[in-house]
Amino acid sequence: MTKVLITGGAGFIGCNYAAHLLQSGHEVTIFDNLFRRGAASNLDWLQECFEGGFEFVCADVRDPDALMAAVDGQDAVFHLAAQVAVTSSMTDPREDFEINAQGTFNVLEAARLSGRQPLVVYASTNKVYGGMEHVRVVEADTRWEYADLPLGLPETQPLDFHSPYGCSKGAGDQYVRDYARIYGLPTVVFRQSCVYGQRQFGIEDQGWLAHFVIATVLGRPIKIYGDGKQVRDMLWVDDLLAVFDLALQHPEKVAGKVFNIGGGPDFTLAIWHEVQPYLSKLSGRDLQADYYDWRPGDQKVYVSDIRAAKKLGWQPKVDPQTGLRWLWNWVNDNEALFLEH
Repeated sequence: MTKVLITGGAGFIGCNYAAHLLQSGHEVTIFDNLFRRGAASNLDWLQECFEGGFEFVCADVRDPDALMAAVDGQDAVFHLAAQVAVTSSMTDPREDFEINAQGTFNVLEAARLSGRQPLVVYASTNKVYGGMEHVRVVEADTRWEYADLPLGLPETQPLDFHSPYGCSKGAGDQYVRDYARIYGLPTVVFRQSCVYGQRQFGIEDQGWLAHFVIATVLGRPIKIYGDGKQVRDMLWVDDLLAVFDLALQHPEKVAGKVFNIGGGPDFTLAIWHEVQPYLSKLSGRDLQADYYDWRPGDQKVYVSDIRAAKKLGWQPKVDPQTGLRWLWNWVNDNEALFLEH
C-alpha cells in the first residue's frame, strides 16, 4: 500500500485518480480548497463511493504550512492543483502566479524538506510551448495540420511561455525539473494535452470538449474563438491515469524527465469543424456556434509526440469518437449536476 497525496484531488483528474487509487488499495489524502466549479460535487461523490476511506484536507497550495503537514509521511505527491484558465490569468495575473508558480514551489519545498524523497508528479500543459507561430502548419478542409511533424510535437520543442498562465505553469514546469537536478528529488513533468472524461465540469476556458457537451445537453450557446479548425490531440482520463500509475510503480524510470502526454497523432479532433458533426448526431440537432477572435497564445495545432511515453509501456486506448460518446452519456445521466451551475 502506497501513501499518495493529490493536490487538487477534488478536481476532474484528481477525483478520478483518487477513486482509482482507493479501488487499488492505496492510502489517499486529498488536498483541495474546493474553489473550482464541481469540486464539492466530486468530493461528495468520492465520499459516497468510499465512505470516508480517505483523508481530506481543505486547504490551499498557497499555504506552505498546510502543505508541509499534508506532505509529511507521503510516498508520492501528484500535484494537480492549479489555476487553469488563460483568460483568468490575464484578468488577475498575480493570483495566477501565486497559485501556479508559488504553489508549485510550495509543493516542492514540502517534498524536499519532508526527508522521505517522495515522488512528485507535476501536471504541466502544452501551453508551455506558446503559440508556436514558427511551426509550419497547413490548412485542410476541416482542420489545420502540422506541415513537418507527422508524429506530433516532441519534448525538445523550445519553450515559449505565452500568457500569464503559460508563464506560471511554465515556471512550475522548470522548477519541478530543477528540483530533480539540484536536490535529487524524484520528480516528473507530464505536459498534458486535452484530457476529457467523466466528472469534468468543463467551462469555456478549460475542458472545452466537456463544455461543448454540457452546453449542447442544456441547450446553451457555444462560442468558438478562432476558426474552429484548431486541432488538439485528445486523451480520455483513464488513459492519463494509466501513465500516472506507471510513474507511481516505477519512479526510477521517470525521475528527472519530461513527457508529452496526449492522444498523439492517432487521436485528434478539430475543435469545432470535426466535433460539431458528432454532437449534432448525438443530440439530433444541427448545432451552430458563434465565432469570436483568436485568443492570445492559441495554437492552430497542438498534437503531442508521445513516443517517449510509449517507451514506458504506455499507450492511449480510447479514441475520441468513443470517448465523446461516453462523455455525452455521462453528462446526460448526470444533467442535474450542471443545472446547479
